[in-house]
Amino acid sequence: MLLPSFTSLPPALLLLPLLLVQLWFGLRYFRPFARRPAEAAADEPGPDTEPVSIILCAHNELDNLRELVPLLLRQAYPPGFELVLIDDRSHDDTYLYAQQLSQYYPGRFRLVTVAHTPAGFAPKKYALTLGIKAARYERLLFTDADCRPAGPDWLHLMQRGFAQNNGADMVLGYSGYAELPGLLNQLIRYETLLTAGQYLSFAWAGKPYMGVGRNLAYTRSTFQRTKGFASHMRRLSGDDDLLVQDAVAAGARAAVVADPPAHTLSQPAETWGAWWRQKRRHLSAGGRYRAADRRRIGLFMGSNVLFYLLTPAVLAVALSPENLVSLAIIWLARTLLLALVYTPLARRLRTNFPPLLLPALDFLYFALYCAWGLSLLRRRPLQWK
Repeated sequence: MLLPSFTSLPPALLLLPLLLVQLWFGLRYFRPFARRPAEAAADEPGPDTEPVSIILCAHNELDNLRELVPLLLRQAYPPGFELVLIDDRSHDDTYLYAQQLSQYYPGRFRLVTVAHTPAGFAPKKYALTLGIKAARYERLLFTDADCRPAGPDWLHLMQRGFAQNNGADMVLGYSGYAELPGLLNQLIRYETLLTAGQYLSFAWAGKPYMGVGRNLAYTRSTFQRTKGFASHMRRLSGDDDLLVQDAVAAGARAAVVADPPAHTLSQPAETWGAWWRQKRRHLSAGGRYRAADRRRIGLFMGSNVLFYLLTPAVLAVALSPENLVSLAIIWLARTLLLALVYTPLARRLRTNFPPLLLPALDFLYFALYCAWGLSLLRRRPLQWK
């Protein structure tokens, strides 16, 4: 019996390899991470015996500091910790508030004041460098002023990560965004879920490539081994992901702590313009990732983008019943894949989405991803606070 020629096959089958790539990532990385055993609870015995410096950089964030600082200072961590607050060129009353904290918490609170940033230096990286130099302890835990720890055991649980992998040098945590009404919020949280699914599951599989500064820990030795932010000090972004890139290249070992009690929760952007600028800044660091990481991320993201881009072409080539049926089957299979992979991932990271919205959110996100990428080609200047 003669086999059918390739020209007689429905054009929709061109999408099948892209679907198989997405299936491979789902089975190789995302679902195993979502189904991994729960981490140790804070009240269970553990090897977290070293004190910690929590480092917080703030620029005109007084209202957020009034909410966040008490939550940080109430963390339950018997070995002890200090809070290093970096007042980065603030024009509000951050300094006066910090002075009050110094009186109420002597020995537990430390203020670092940045009056100006030297020309050519990224402001936040310069401020963080001064804060790290002032920190008393070897272990450093970072968060942002608009974040809130999930509970009083956040610090304790993040420190458990240093016992993983026969002694980790970095601990990658998860930071979600608050759930609010509206499409913008749904997209922000969906993008955060997909990004976290990649960097957390890849790291859990032994391929760490980034973290988020809203919930990230590493040792002072790791920072010194990378010479701090020296390789990218002039870049506006990258105080978290590019630092992880340099640390891994220098032999640092990364651990993942991602159970809900170890999360932080941030306030999302309130306007489309603010989110657009934020994502452009984040994506601008990707060009400095290691080649293997760029290939891995590019394969996953590219398979999704091409799936959407090729679908109209497949329809334009042939509107035959065979092609339409094949296309419908492939799209149905991909919709089921989204539900089977991202629903348990969202449950594991405590991010709620109506299941019926997943296909629409996925399409909108990858459309915006293409737009962000194209906008970076214009090399418009990025801005910080």
